[in-house]
Amino acid sequence: MAGFIELSGVSKTFATRSGDHVSALTDISCSIAPGEFTCLVGPSGCGKSTLLRIIAGLIQPSAGTARIGSAAVVSPRRDIGMVFQSPVLLPWRSVIQNVLVPAEVIGLPRQEARQRALRLLTLVGLEQFKDKSPMELSGGMRQRVSIARALMHDPQTLLMDEPFGALDAMTRETMNLELLRIWGAQKKTVVLVTHSIEEAVFLSDRVFVMSARPGRILKTVSVDLPRPRTTRTRHDPAFVSLAGDLRDAFEAMQKEKPVQ
Repeated sequence: MAGFIELSGVSKTFATRSGDHVSALTDISCSIAPGEFTCLVGPSGCGKSTLLRIIAGLIQPSAGTARIGSAAVVSPRRDIGMVFQSPVLLPWRSVIQNVLVPAEVIGLPRQEARQRALRLLTLVGLEQFKDKSPMELSGGMRQRVSIARALMHDPQTLLMDEPFGALDAMTRETMNLELLRIWGAQKKTVVLVTHSIEEAVFLSDRVFVMSARPGRILKTVSVDLPRPRTTRTRHDPAFVSLAGDLRDAFEAMQKEKPVQ
């Protein structure tokens, strides 16, 4: 069966200021099912974030096509939500006012939008902080606000670019559990970029391992661990084995000659 997100032969080349051309991605083809949670992992500079932006319609591929449903992605879409590594909250607006930004951009009725924002803040556990300033929140709480904001317009797809990379280890593990809880409640299609093998295995249905630049899909690993997942999941022998498979893929990649 065709996937909800389809990438066919996607490549991306950027022109530098000096007039050179850098190949970021080459011949990416994959399919992601509706409601599936997938992660992209790979070395720095391999094009993970570039691929996410192509799916989001923020940039166009140099070759190949990205499709969501039956439509080619040619520009930013209303049915996509995006979460970045930095929450990028507006410091002069309260928590709920930050969550309401997408509703204001697309013109949702004010009262309906506010009720949805309150429900989303309850979902991410921040209903009591709705009138606080972002500066009064911890890093993990600010990222929860950014997740609520990304869900404000009820997108079918949630794209996340290393959303927990700047957090300390304990907060990151807590946010992993929170994200799975939110995903379980919302059942969105999620594509998350991460450098953490353990995070990818813990969160995903499938993990796409990308090669060094120019990025291509080196390996696809299915994660058949039972859900719901808990902190104990990380001690499961199956979890350890899957993480080991991913590390083996990276070690094999290190032996390849890098592309200049």
